[in-house]
Amino acid sequence: MTSTAPEALEGQHPMAAPVAEPSSWQLRLRRFGYAPPAPDTAPIGLRERLVPSYTRPSARTWSLLGIGPGGAERLWRLLAWGGPLLVTAVAGLLRFWNLGKPHAVIFDETYYAKDSWALINQGYEGAWPKDIDKTILKDPGSVLIPTDPGYVVHPPMGKWVIGVGEKLFGFEPFGWRFMVALLGTLSVLMLCRIGRRLFRSTFLGCLAGLLLAVDGLHFVMSRTALLDQVLMFFVLAAFGCLVLDRDRTRARLAAALPEDEEGVLRPDAEIAEALRLGWRPWRLAAGVSLGLAAATKWNGLYVMVGFGLLTVLWDVGGRRTAGAVRPYLAVIKKDLLPAFVSVVPVAIATYLATWTGWLVSDKGYFRHWATDHDKAVGGGTWGWLPDWLRSLWHYESEVYTFHVGLTSPHTYQSNPWSWIVLGRPVSYFYESPAPGTNGCPATATEKCAQEVLALGTPLLWWAACFAILYVLWRWAFRRDWRAGAIACGIAAGWLPWFLYQERTIFLFYAVVFVPFLCLAVTMMLGALIGPRGSSERRRTFGAVAAGCLVLLIVWNFIYFWPIYTGTPIPMDSWRARMWLDTWV
Repeated sequence: MTSTAPEALEGQHPMAAPVAEPSSWQLRLRRFGYAPPAPDTAPIGLRERLVPSYTRPSARTWSLLGIGPGGAERLWRLLAWGGPLLVTAVAGLLRFWNLGKPHAVIFDETYYAKDSWALINQGYEGAWPKDIDKTILKDPGSVLIPTDPGYVVHPPMGKWVIGVGEKLFGFEPFGWRFMVALLGTLSVLMLCRIGRRLFRSTFLGCLAGLLLAVDGLHFVMSRTALLDQVLMFFVLAAFGCLVLDRDRTRARLAAALPEDEEGVLRPDAEIAEALRLGWRPWRLAAGVSLGLAAATKWNGLYVMVGFGLLTVLWDVGGRRTAGAVRPYLAVIKKDLLPAFVSVVPVAIATYLATWTGWLVSDKGYFRHWATDHDKAVGGGTWGWLPDWLRSLWHYESEVYTFHVGLTSPHTYQSNPWSWIVLGRPVSYFYESPAPGTNGCPATATEKCAQEVLALGTPLLWWAACFAILYVLWRWAFRRDWRAGAIACGIAAGWLPWFLYQERTIFLFYAVVFVPFLCLAVTMMLGALIGPRGSSERRRTFGAVAAGCLVLLIVWNFIYFWPIYTGTPIPMDSWRARMWLDTWV
């Protein structure tokens, strides 16, 4: 299928009105690649700028495949969902293969698997005995859920999700990993569709999903019962909802603008500034998703701020393109309050709803703190608030104190500066089976290595280093909204951790922005292939170069497969995969 580079998707028209003389600062920036946008008053191309069309393969491509016009149209429509579903099927097969292996409680599963089991069965987390993991693995049916409340430091939503899998498949490794694997698989489907909508190309959308499917960190996190993959899913869902909302509102603006006698859409300042965009269900859905993200881990709050600003700026851009002379003022008057209500109160209500099990219980940790506190001190300043709300607030303040003061050294902690180059991955599981035991070849001359290492696919991440620079360049000098959206997703998931340099943090937290890294690499590959209108020679060389990089990334994932899945391999083979000293 013919692919389309990002430059080919900007809605430019060869007969657009002449561009006004650039200012002096624009002339200075041109040495860095700055290209001024087409004027909003251009009589041709306005509809395309508001609602860009999807790229279709050329007639020559279909003829080479022996497909006629009618069949080409049906196949093109089929591929819009068929391509993403095929990529998702591959991702699902990879993630669910031997999901119960290793049959062990690996890394922080020791917290979340047990807390999820208690939460799904009694509505609150229990205080588990320290040495209960071996009993759970040997005979989970004999394990009693503790009724004494346990002190936990993350909101309940991620544990509700994990608990559903345990309820369906039992209190064992496959059960507590099932829902995380399912969300990891569905996130590939979402990214395919989001990428397709961003780039207006089914090919590039499927390419973004494929890159996510073969990312080692996303893969390992999809097969481990931790909260960060659940957080990633809700963050990506919120982003997808906002992209859909953007398309929907811009289509509404296009429908409201006048057409001239030739059917050409014309900008109209009065309509662009006064039009109310009405009911926006996708933005409400984004608010729910952001609430669920924050109810999984609190760093979802930073994402809420970033995405909230993003959707407001998209409204400004839409109204400006439609002809608004004062788009910021128009957005403040017409869109700002609805945007706030759609996201913040909805997210707060969603967050509180996830605490229902704790609210209706009598034994949840700190559940009756407010009552006990009032008895001890004879009332309080905030006594007019409901007891449950004061108790929850106290619980949350205690958790916040714990998080900001978490500075205990850990073998696998890392600084966020090193994440993007995979400086210090986290080993979730490691054993050294002897030759002839537990899958170690009998011919091995020494013990084997059996490891589950939370490591991103190196070639993908190292390519992403350049892709981030490309995306920032496109955003700054080409005013490409898609580059800005991708940069926002990366920044919202990554930059907040720089505020906590003394805190104990880990590379696997980066899984939240992995989908946006894949979008950045896809955008860079699209540029490498070349824009529409490039010579056949240019696009051929570009396609070969991009294809080679993708094949190398897929090979890299296959090469590291044993240390992603805990497959026993000879020690020499394991050492060959430790490319950096800090990976050991």
